[in-house]
Amino acid sequence: MENGSQRILMPQEKIKEDKPEKQEWPGIVESILFVSGNAVEKEELRKAMNLTGEELDEALDILESEYDFNRRGLRLLRFGAHVQLATRPDYARYVEHLLQPVQKQSLSQAIMETLAVIAYKQPVTKAEVEQIRGVKCDYSVQSLIAKGLIEEAGRKEALGRPILYATTDAFLRHFCISSLDELPEIDFASLAKKEGQAAAVEEGTFELGTTPSGQSGETRTEETVGPDNEQPETAAPDPAENAQTSGPDAAGQREESPDSAQSAESDE
Repeated sequence: MENGSQRILMPQEKIKEDKPEKQEWPGIVESILFVSGNAVEKEELRKAMNLTGEELDEALDILESEYDFNRRGLRLLRFGAHVQLATRPDYARYVEHLLQPVQKQSLSQAIMETLAVIAYKQPVTKAEVEQIRGVKCDYSVQSLIAKGLIEEAGRKEALGRPILYATTDAFLRHFCISSLDELPEIDFASLAKKEGQAAAVEEGTFELGTTPSGQSGETRTEETVGPDNEQPETAAPDPAENAQTSGPDAAGQREESPDSAQSAESDE
């Protein structure tokens, strides 16, 4: 229906949007991310701009390079399948001077340990995480799910079909990495071996077939007293030397003081 120069669009009519010009791509991406304020899925961004995946990546590259080259106050974050605008860390102290934002509570040690195991072993079940850590981790897992750092990633083909857990894109964003490939490499076999050796030393035990001096022998434990409760033979101490090196306090530890002796007699 038309009234003069105005044209009223009926609900059933659809307007087909043309693909924007290439020079407009960075500006459109910036506008969408600015209005959104939160992370946006690249697929949704691609559909909104009517671009292909390669074209969207090119638009993101252009916008990111402009921010970095000009040292702008904003920068482009990419983590997994999401993109987001964020402030440049170099200028954070100036923002804090004005706004004094409330600091977010950091993750506890137990939660960080659970998250590290899931990040490196994913997908992994809660029982497998508990086996590695040696403690229950129900609270840590639930806390990580509530924070959106991990999510269910299916079920394991085992007895009871336990839930598998994996990290999310929010995990990548939290640690400012774009993919799991950027996680530092850890040699778990070597780490487990070192922890086993440290535990053996603390318990005073050695592996079967070795002795403290490295010679072959039976499993031993460190003892200061023999099987018959006999003290090991040592050189007799020099009284003169002990008198020079030991002070009054040390003598008081070895022998009962006269005052205490007198008090003991009076008690009797």
